[in-house]
Formats: sequence, structure tokens, C-alpha cells
Amino acid sequence: MSDVVEQERVKCTHGGRRPGAGRKRTNRRRGGPHRVRPPLSSRHPVHVTLRARHLFPEMRRRDYYAIIHAVLAHYLGREDFRVIHGSIQNSHFHFLVEAQNKRALSRGMQSLVIRLSLALTGGRGKVFEQRYHAVQIRTPRQARNTLAYVLNNWRRHRVAVGTAPVDPYSSGVTFGGWSERPQFTIPAGYLPLPMSPPRTALLQSEWKQFGLIDPFERPGPLWD
Repeated sequence: MSDVVEQERVKCTHGGRRPGAGRKRTNRRRGGPHRVRPPLSSRHPVHVTLRARHLFPEMRRRDYYAIIHAVLAHYLGREDFRVIHGSIQNSHFHFLVEAQNKRALSRGMQSLVIRLSLALTGGRGKVFEQRYHAVQIRTPRQARNTLAYVLNNWRRHRVAVGTAPVDPYSSGVTFGGWSERPQFTIPAGYLPLPMSPPRTALLQSEWKQFGLIDPFERPGPLWD
């Protein structure tokens, strides 16, 4: 009888939850907060922040710019998911996108993350944190502030080059909403980031109710 009891005891230890098993908890947050994303109306653009993993090389480089340029060109002319503005920072991207709905946003961002990762590493590693951070833009004031934040983000991070009025690693070169026409010389061979024209009223015109954007304006302390 004791042998049977001992066999049953051993059998019951297989599977199930055991003390000390599983991944150890850390205080470091991986990616954005894991909250359920709210429904998305096609009238609302979305500000997306996509952060690279720790120790990934700085991305404000000419060779990376050419790679990112080629990836973004893939999304020109799409109906369901469009990249309207963007900026490349050393450790992260900022994008202003328009999508038909929540599903289109999710699939579009999944596609963008995969394409960027494959292009930047040649398929030999992971580039980004687990999740992107997304904020819907619902008002003209918010649209204006987000445009300034994305296009002038290099001033927030103090990577602006000398007296240059526009970040060459952003879509600001082709942006038509500056408060003054920036005077700068486009380097030979430089191609602006390929962006789709906005279709939402918020990004087309409504944001201008709160003033055009100064090229030297430094954005405020938003989530970054």
C-alpha cells in the first residue's frame, strides 16, 4: 500500500504550478502598457511611438535612413493604413498615421514593425520593444500639438544640427504648415521621407485654428 501512495504522490507532482517556476519578475517595463486599445474612427489620426530595444544602434544614420525610406515607400497609396508624418530619433520613431479602423491600425503597425525589423537587421535580430504606444487625436488643438511634437522632436532631444530649421530625418522637409518658410539647402541625393497626404480634416486643415508651427518650437513634455 505504501508503494502505491508513493507512486501517486510522484504522479501528482508533474505539471501544474510549482513554487519558483516561470519567468522572474522585473521592475522594468517592456514596451507600452498592456491596455486594450479603444475603438478607432477613421476621422481620428493616431500618434504612434515605436521604441527600439536597449543597445540597438542609433538610427539617425544615412545608411539607416535609406533603409527606412524604402520601407515607408511600401505604404504609399494604401486606403486602409497611411503614414502621414514621421520622424526618426536615435532610439525611437514617431509616426502620425491614419487608419480605417482599429483592425487596420493593428495590422498596419504589425506590418510596419516586421518590415522595419527585417530591413534594419537583415532578419538577424529583433529591433523593437514588445508594443507600440498609440494615442488617438480627437481635437484640432491636439492635432496641432502632436504635429509640432513629431516634426520638432529633434529639438526636444537636443540633436538639432546648428541652426538648421528642419529635421532632415523627419517629414518636416515637405511639411507645408510652418509659420515661416524654412530656408535650407537640400543635400545632393537627399530624398524626403515618403509620406501619404492626410485625408482626415484634423490633419488637413482643422489644426491650423491654433496657429502654424514655428520651425524652432520645442515640443512640450509628452509621453516619449
